[in-house]
Amino acid sequence: MSSFPNNISISVLTGFLGSGKTTILTSLIKQKQMANAAIIINEFGEVGLDHDLIETTDENVIELQNGCICCSIQGDLKTTLLNLIKKMEKGIISPFNHVIIETTGLADPVPIIHTLMTSLDLQRIYSLDGVITVVDSINGDTTFNTHEEAIKQTAFADVIILSKTDITNKETVNFLIKRIRNINPKVDVIKSNKKNLPVAKLLGLNDYNPQNKDWKVRKWLEIEKIKSSNHLSNHHEHDVNRHGDNIETFAMVTSIPVSMTSLNFFLEILMSQMGEDILRIKGILNIKGKSCPAVIHGVQHIFHPLEWLEKWPSNDRKSRLVFITKNINKNTIDDFFKIIGENELNKG
Repeated sequence: MSSFPNNISISVLTGFLGSGKTTILTSLIKQKQMANAAIIINEFGEVGLDHDLIETTDENVIELQNGCICCSIQGDLKTTLLNLIKKMEKGIISPFNHVIIETTGLADPVPIIHTLMTSLDLQRIYSLDGVITVVDSINGDTTFNTHEEAIKQTAFADVIILSKTDITNKETVNFLIKRIRNINPKVDVIKSNKKNLPVAKLLGLNDYNPQNKDWKVRKWLEIEKIKSSNHLSNHHEHDVNRHGDNIETFAMVTSIPVSMTSLNFFLEILMSQMGEDILRIKGILNIKGKSCPAVIHGVQHIFHPLEWLEKWPSNDRKSRLVFITKNINKNTIDDFFKIIGENELNKG
């Protein structure tokens, strides 16, 4: 291990569902400063998408799909980071000098930060450079009101990236910045521009220091320390597709190419009847008549225009939609989803 750096920096990229983390990550890894970075993506749910959506085939991209990184797979995170070094030594992956961990939007950052800061095995090799949190300027205020994870993600941040400011009015943005300052007075707030991300402001933040954060950050870390010492966090059954009693994730998959008409009909039904309780929809779609896949992103009542990848990231041509919902039964959406398939079969 001596032939490799023993102080590899780690950046934690977090932010609530639909805030735009994957878009930011895609932009980051295209920067020349990130040429030697390894990426760890934490997927929450039964079907992984982010690996496909960041538009890279680099072998240094690792997926953690066993559940939410904040509660069920902290051990996997540690093992993955240590295994990255072993793989680099064996030449299985190319040398890297930086790691970016993209958390699921539901992640409580406290256990993640605690693991990175207290594991002696990790500290021999890695140092926590900083926490980058993406905040959705459209839904950010509502998210703060209803999800404590979003508050913690902001409180622990060294840098806040405000996304979607180009489609949000100035009054909303200014109000949200004030609220962010109330949560984390010292944080640097950047309005996002995915075509020109200020990488210098996101990397090289130096060793993470919770003493510079609000007192609640130190309190949360102290509670996590007590939980870890008592081994409480590892002694519970955890459904990898659930995050609390009322939030769960599930996927809809179809091998039948989807027409734009059927897709729009499906989305209109969902948004009109249960938009507030759909925390996020993310998917890759095989659109009838198109040779390239479409990427869809939706948060509550807002759906962004389809984006098109240059090519399919793998041989899998199935359409995959991943939902994260609140108080919605999978069967309810499944019934709507079947409408698409039935419409397409009838047309065929």
